Amino acid sequence: MRREDGRSAPGDDVEAVLDELYALPPSDFVARREERAARARTRRRAEDARRIHAARRPTLAGWAANLLRRSRPDEARRFLELGRALREAYATLDPGGLKELSAQRRRIVSEMSRQAAALAREAGHPLSDAVLRDVETTLRAVLADPEAAAMWEAGRVEGVLTPPSEFGAEAVAAAPAHREPPAPARTPRGDTAAARKKDAAARKKDAAAERRRAELRERAARAREERRAAEARLGERRAAREEAAAALAEAGEREREAGERVAALEEQLDRARTERERARSGLGEARERDRTAARDLTGAERAAAAAALRADKAEQAEQAEQAERGGA
Repeated sequence: MRREDGRSAPGDDVEAVLDELYALPPSDFVARREERAARARTRRRAEDARRIHAARRPTLAGWAANLLRRSRPDEARRFLELGRALREAYATLDPGGLKELSAQRRRIVSEMSRQAAALAREAGHPLSDAVLRDVETTLRAVLADPEAAAMWEAGRVEGVLTPPSEFGAEAVAAAPAHREPPAPARTPRGDTAAARKKDAAARKKDAAAERRRAELRERAARAREERRAAEARLGERRAAREEAAAALAEAGEREREAGERVAALEEQLDRARTERERARSGLGEARERDRTAARDLTGAERAAAAAALRADKAEQAEQAEQAERGGA
C-alpha cells in the first residue's frame, strides 16, 4: 500500500519488516514471516514479498546475538570498534598490539556472551552450553570478519558465524618478531672451495625447505577454506533443519486444532442426527394423532348432523300435533 507521496505506508517497508522478524524469537519467526509476505503479496509488492519470504529463520544462537546487538547498543558499538582495531593490527602485523588487543578480545567476548545469555534468559529462552559456545564463536567472527561485523551490526544474524582460523590469538604466536640476520661464518682462506660447496648445498637445502613450507602453507590455506565452506554449509543445514522443525511443529499444531474442530463438529452432527430422529418419530406420532382426530371429527360431525336431523323431525312432528289439536 502506497501513500499519496509514493512512500510505503508505516509497517510496509521491507527493511522494517526484516528488522521486526529478526527481533522475534525463532519459534515466532516463520508464522510472522509468512504473514508479512502474504500481506505484501496482497498489496501487489511481489519483490518485497520475495525478500521477506527468503528471510531465513535464525538459530537460537543467531537470535541471541541479534538480541545482544539491539539491547546493548553502546557495548555493541565499542565491540565493533575493537574488531576494527584488531583487524588493523593484524593487517600491519604489530605483535605488541596484537597481544594486547587479543587479551582484550577474550575478556570482552566472554563478557558479551554472558550478557547475551542473561538477555535470552530474561526473554524466556535460556541458552544451553552448546548454544552459548555458538554465540561466542559468532562474536569472535564479528571481531575478525568485516562481513560478519556488518551482519551483526544490522541485527540479522541467521546462524553461527565462524571467524577465519588464521585470525586471533593464533596470529599473535605467528606474528614475526624482529631478528638480526645471522652473521656469515668465518672460514679459513684455504677452505674457500669447500665453503662455496657447503654454501651451495645449504642454499639448495634452504630452497627445498622453503618450497616445502610454501606447499604446506598452500595446503593449510586450502584446508582452511574447505573447513570454512563446510562450516558454512553445516550452518545452513542446521538453520534449514531448525526451520523445517519449526514448520513441522506449526503444521502439527494446526492439524491438532483442526482435529479438535472436526471432533466438535462431528459431536454436533451426532446430536443433530439424534434430534432429527426424535423429531421424525414425533412427527409420525403427531401425524397418527392428526389422522385419528380427523376420523373422530368426521364421525362426530356425522353424528351431530344425524342428531340435528332427528331433532328437526321431532320438532316438526310436535308442531304438527299441536296444530291438529288446535283445529279440533
